[in-house]
Amino acid sequence: MSPSFLLARRVAVSIAALAIVAALPAAPAGAQSIDAAAPALPAATIKRAFAKATRTMQAGAHDLAVYALGLIGVAYRFGGDTPDDGLDCSGLVRHVFQQVTGVTLPRTAKEMSRVGGTIARTDLAPGDLVFFNTRRFAFSHVGIYVGDARFIHAPRSGRDVEIASLDSAYWRQRFDGARRLIEADVVAPTTVALAEDVVAAIPHEMGIVSDLR
Repeated sequence: MSPSFLLARRVAVSIAALAIVAALPAAPAGAQSIDAAAPALPAATIKRAFAKATRTMQAGAHDLAVYALGLIGVAYRFGGDTPDDGLDCSGLVRHVFQQVTGVTLPRTAKEMSRVGGTIARTDLAPGDLVFFNTRRFAFSHVGIYVGDARFIHAPRSGRDVEIASLDSAYWRQRFDGARRLIEADVVAPTTVALAEDVVAAIPHEMGIVSDLR
């Protein structure tokens, strides 16, 4: 398995584990660490915590970024719109929105740029769409912002879905703007904090594209 695929697995597992831990009841103040003699949490308590964590993961725009992270390593294919067959940049975005929100977006990056509200780069939040000029016309490439000045996208033939940095010279020079399709006030704060921690822990050296030649 490729390093990017293994990274995606670690990201998904880390987010799920953090969400479940966050949903478990906190120990009382001054409590000692749990040892082998302490009673285990009842199965019902764990089940409720898992259900609460699942609801949190399903309740907001940030789920778009979380779901997209699970597609790291999927092969690029021009015109592709499913992970099994491969994805191009707009196919990736369209697939994520269909799976997470049930909304069917336009097929091309240019058409997607006409949807939603304009967002300044300084106001970007996970789940926002980021657009670039990579083919000598505006809004010719699109990705999903995942936090920490990074976005996930399907770059070009011969590469896989990956994370890239908005701060790299290539993407900074070609940045065309951003759009928000889901209002930020529906994002679950706990989910945002958990996922942003995981994204921030991903080494910047992984998946950053310097050019598209």
